[in-house]
Amino acid sequence: MATTHLTTQILRQTPPVCGSCRRAATTGTSSSSPLTITFKTRKESSPKNQKFKWARKLSLVEQSSPSKPTVDVEGLATFLYDDLPHLFDDQGIDRTAYDEQVKFRDPITKHDTISGYLFNISLLKVLFRPLFQLHWVKQTGPYEITTRWTMVMKFMPLPWKPELVFTGTSVMGINPNNGKFCSHVDFWDSIENNEYFSLEGLWDVFRQLRVYKTPDLETPRYQILKRTANYEVRKYEPFIVVETIGEKLSGSNGFNAVAGYIFGKNSTTEKIPMTTPVFTQALDPELSDVSIQIVLPSEKDISSLPDPSQETVKLRKVEGEVAAALKFSGKPTEDVVREKEKALRSNLMKDGLKPRMGCMLARYNDPGRTWSFTMRNEVLIWLEEFSLD
Repeated sequence: MATTHLTTQILRQTPPVCGSCRRAATTGTSSSSPLTITFKTRKESSPKNQKFKWARKLSLVEQSSPSKPTVDVEGLATFLYDDLPHLFDDQGIDRTAYDEQVKFRDPITKHDTISGYLFNISLLKVLFRPLFQLHWVKQTGPYEITTRWTMVMKFMPLPWKPELVFTGTSVMGINPNNGKFCSHVDFWDSIENNEYFSLEGLWDVFRQLRVYKTPDLETPRYQILKRTANYEVRKYEPFIVVETIGEKLSGSNGFNAVAGYIFGKNSTTEKIPMTTPVFTQALDPELSDVSIQIVLPSEKDISSLPDPSQETVKLRKVEGEVAAALKFSGKPTEDVVREKEKALRSNLMKDGLKPRMGCMLARYNDPGRTWSFTMRNEVLIWLEEFSLD
């Protein structure tokens, strides 16, 4: 995973509030690479931060700074680093850190007691089996702490167990009279209207319930850093590919050569387990200089792998870096892939990110054995840098 520099500075103080939020999770871990992921502080003057104004209406705290601090907010931030990772495990969070009348809000959920808050957590554990990751915790006001998180869930009642991903921030208000959390308000990165009750938020849940068939094979490991309405930002661990020259992004030319390597056409006739997806990668702006790649199992080391029998087949280590991914179903024809690449690149640039030249197409399914509407395809573009604010 890239070296992450967690900003520990205290932000410019805002009026005391009792507004808050939380959630989180991931689908993997990441390894070191030259890329640095930084974490920016929230500025009150930014238009995007106007969303916090309505959360402050939940405040139970007098809107003026005390002459002397009465609460160890820095200590509470440290407490959250230790406590929040237990949000969905058997240990659970420490309920004694919360007021009995704690106010919880997210775009589609509302509770006003600690019992309701804990019931919501228990319900998510049963229905979704959440995986939670806490990225950072910062003090953002005299009585306010903000956290950033990722949460990945599988909706267990549906036969295909769709994966739902949410990333965002939680603003947690502190009662200065007892030093306990009195409110928790979640903001999702994937929607604009984060107020309760948000139809946009409900639609964001429903649209993630669609069928995507992912084979039960090993895939490159990655951590989801952020999910917007249009794409995911992922931090990949390093992985090894066997590759050769391809014809076009949607093509299969060269597949037999790289598949032959894992089926035993190598210097030791070793058979290597199949993985998913199959990548085709273009490195030029015209998306015409293409290679086709199969990812090798993560326990393999490039120094101990057998040599390919064909001169045109090569082994290469892909360093762990950050990529933006756009997922789609259906048959990935050349026109469709180029359209998705154009849309993804446009959204990245609109959001102020710096996409690299070229792209990758990830195809997870055997086209001869998978209904097109259940196929999982992705267009990925590597990023020059990424700031998780």
